[in-house]
Amino acid sequence: MIRIAIVGTGGMGTVHYNNYAHIDGCKVAALVGITEQSKACAAEWGLPLYADIQSMARAEGVDVVDVCSPTFLHKDHVMEALSLGMHAITEKPVALHKKDAEAMFDLAGKQGKLLLVAQVLQFTREIETLRGLVQSGEYGKPLDAFFERLSACPRWVQNGWLFDRSKSGLLPFDLHIHDLDVIVSLFGRPEHYSFTSCGGAGKTYQEHYRFLYAYKDLNVAAEAAWFNADFPFTARWRVYFENAVVVNDGARLVAYPLDHEPRVFDTTDEIQIPTGINLPPTGMFYRELAHFMDCVKRGAPSERVGREQILTVVGLLEEMAG
Repeated sequence: MIRIAIVGTGGMGTVHYNNYAHIDGCKVAALVGITEQSKACAAEWGLPLYADIQSMARAEGVDVVDVCSPTFLHKDHVMEALSLGMHAITEKPVALHKKDAEAMFDLAGKQGKLLLVAQVLQFTREIETLRGLVQSGEYGKPLDAFFERLSACPRWVQNGWLFDRSKSGLLPFDLHIHDLDVIVSLFGRPEHYSFTSCGGAGKTYQEHYRFLYAYKDLNVAAEAAWFNADFPFTARWRVYFENAVVVNDGARLVAYPLDHEPRVFDTTDEIQIPTGINLPPTGMFYRELAHFMDCVKRGAPSERVGREQILTVVGLLEEMAG
């Protein structure tokens, strides 16, 4: 039985807790946190609560520390868990600087432990299907792709840390990282890139970005926004292959080949677990965490979210952040 401690009991900590309950061979044994919310979760879930990872490790002897704390705490929490001889799972982004991410992976290797980064889009049915189409060449080579991820400004974040560049990396590290991780996993590091951004008067951050990633015989564009508007969350993408256009419109995944009827892919999750946050029930977190538990059982790094992919993404975002 793999014993897990969750660090941080905000939205993602709650999501991870709800999903571990459905995964055989593991259990959440403890929580780490100091907030009133952490105390409430510990009481509701019937789990011991510790103020820090070290005291939890001495008392509980867990195998995995799942870091769901705010971004600016990821490095310290992961390094502490690895130093104490436990595997580490961390929410994205793993870190805001490539050198920090490298140090985290290096320590994992030195300790003989795993560092697993929760880039959950890799575990959606839509991206799994797209990956298969790219790898198989069923519709020929991809020629052009477009990804968009748009949101209202996340004013709901406690204490406003998400709007502090040094703590969150702002919109690119919070939102665009999802699509860039998919882009890099499918097509590799771009040969070159450019972007534009804009923000309203008085804002300390940019609210809207357009990105262009250039590859040999392939162009990839992306859009990301924290709109100063009551705009519904929107996540869509489109890939133009030599012989078809494949579109994820947020509701359906459809291929439009030449001289054939549209092909609607079945992307229904085999299991749909309530998230406890502003996302409908889904199976993507279940598949992600079940995959990570399998990695721990095998003592093998993830082939879906590997070190070089993660470092490439963080490095690109850091370059763009200046």
